[in-house]
Amino acid sequence: MPARATVMAVVLEVLPCCFFARAEAALPMREISADFNETKGLHSEVWRECIGAGRANEGLRADWQRQLKLVQDEIGFREIRFHGLLHDDMGVYSETKTGQPIHNWQYIDELYDSLLVLKLRPLVEFGFMPNALAVGKKKMFWWNGNVTPPKSYEKWDSLIEALVRHWTERYGADEVANWNFEIWNEPNYPGFWGPRDPKQPKAEYFELYAHTAAAVKKVNATYHVGGPAGAGPDWVADQINFCVSNSVPLDFISYHAYGLGDGPSGLDQFGDRLLYLSPNLHSPADIANSQRGVIDGSPLPHLPIHVTEWSSSYSPRDPVHDSYFSAPYILEQLKRTENGIASMSYWVFTDIFEENGPPPTPFHGGFGLLNLQGIRKPAFFAYRFLNQLGATELKNADPQSWVCRDENGGVQVLCWNLTHSAGGNISNQEFFRKIQPAGDAATVQLKLAHLPPGNYHAQFFRVGFEKNDAYTAYLKMGAPSQLSREQVRELAGIAAGAPEMERDFSVDDSGNFSTALTLRTNDVWLVKLALK
Repeated sequence: MPARATVMAVVLEVLPCCFFARAEAALPMREISADFNETKGLHSEVWRECIGAGRANEGLRADWQRQLKLVQDEIGFREIRFHGLLHDDMGVYSETKTGQPIHNWQYIDELYDSLLVLKLRPLVEFGFMPNALAVGKKKMFWWNGNVTPPKSYEKWDSLIEALVRHWTERYGADEVANWNFEIWNEPNYPGFWGPRDPKQPKAEYFELYAHTAAAVKKVNATYHVGGPAGAGPDWVADQINFCVSNSVPLDFISYHAYGLGDGPSGLDQFGDRLLYLSPNLHSPADIANSQRGVIDGSPLPHLPIHVTEWSSSYSPRDPVHDSYFSAPYILEQLKRTENGIASMSYWVFTDIFEENGPPPTPFHGGFGLLNLQGIRKPAFFAYRFLNQLGATELKNADPQSWVCRDENGGVQVLCWNLTHSAGGNISNQEFFRKIQPAGDAATVQLKLAHLPPGNYHAQFFRVGFEKNDAYTAYLKMGAPSQLSREQVRELAGIAAGAPEMERDFSVDDSGNFSTALTLRTNDVWLVKLALK
């Protein structure tokens, strides 16, 4: 059913201190109310702590760097994590004919310097193995990351120590002390770990972990090391017990969380797998939170948890990532992981991402917040809206919203609807490759009390079906395999993020404000009230 033109505050009556949207009486009513003087505390920024990217060498591309600057200008993350730091295409390690190690930091320096200029610290993932140092030939991804242990731990330890020492000399110990060093990626998933003995993957990973952690700490005992960077929360208790039993340093726990349900697993190189969202729309958040009690009941209680990858799907060929559904889905997980989690690193910021080879089409289900051409996806706006919330959160009983205030007396409201449109019965590939109009879900009555009296400017922003929704517009173009310059400009303009409505109004001494919004299925609204 096509969305009606009357959704939202398209028709607003301007009354003293109030905006009212004419909403249809048949819709369920949802109330979001807050008092300017009743604060909950500082608004959580767990979401801001880290963002993912594909591999280190992609970070040397001009288009990758342009997109990252856009992300930093409009969102502003604090750390970035990617694979392939030690891959041969970064030129880090080679050997002479007699087997003497050669270390080369030039590409890493170029990349890390550019990140720090953008106020992004690296979350260092040590991986994968340089071919000259690898014990085997097992490879992962289109770019052939070697996932086997080192043939010589003496050479591996020297490589890690020399690299960390180089960073300390280049950036200073005070800077590097803020970094997190994560050892390997998903060793519990066979594709990412090829141990010498296939029957001992965990033991061999712990051996790698112990050597690497010791090499880092040899440079500076205050530097942060952690793992196991698991595909899901496996090995967490075992990691803690191993480190405690063997006096191996462990400063944080890391693992990954994705939102797919039962079905095939592994790479989806050609986008031909039928993948299904979990019926539980809180699945990534539930996975993220699942180990807090385990850790707190362990010999190392209160270790920070870094979820160093998370998304709705682990496939970079899953159209759910392009859909407007992703915006409320992201906000739902972040709302549910504000307590007990140190960081939630969304996987990834850009579709310039080559695990399965160069992206085949402009919108191909890539993980990114931005598509290959830098067009903002609906997922991007979930983070951009979060970035526009004030630092102080107000008390608010509604579970799918935040109400915040800033230091200038302004108030921001971010609210959403999350509906399992496919019902868990239709694959993402079938459902999200078709245009999916949104139906009306509820009337949201927004009520704010004790606002500072004065003149205000109100802005209403939305992402949802055909609202900052470049993917639906792309489907209406016929999903072309290539975009012309004109089509890129058109789609970028559709997803430019301009306010849907702006109004000036006054608040009298009563301090009251109210308005009503029509919230469609999987809509996200940001309302900003700025005191002039």
